[in-house]
Amino acid sequence: MEQRRDLLKAMALLAPLASAQGARLPEKTLSAGQARLTKEAFGEHRVYFDGATGQIQAMTAGSVRLNPGAMPHPPHQHDEEEFLLVTEGTGEISIEGKAVKVQPGAMMYCGAKRVHGIVNTGTVPMTFFYYKWKG
Repeated sequence: MEQRRDLLKAMALLAPLASAQGARLPEKTLSAGQARLTKEAFGEHRVYFDGATGQIQAMTAGSVRLNPGAMPHPPHQHDEEEFLLVTEGTGEISIEGKAVKVQPGAMMYCGAKRVHGIVNTGTVPMTFFYYKWKG
């Protein structure tokens, strides 16, 4: 019994490694309730998919429900390219220091290693979906 428990623990530790070395995202449809939810000071963050695909080394798709006046983090950069789609509320998206006012239907594309950020400038929550990947 103890050996089995040790084996299960080892498998749990190796699962992230296996994912990074070739496991692919499952082909399925997820509802908001099925996404991995974390509640943060800025609002709610959901991750629907995070892993490799048949053509992409790393892919993350998620959403953020941003409280009025909040930003998920200061402007930042990362190795992935990113699309962001605003579906509710109003705010500003900045790329390399240039801010643009946005509302539902606005979409951002930002290349890898470019400084970008988002802030809710409205009085109601702002929701956006993001998709970032590394080829």
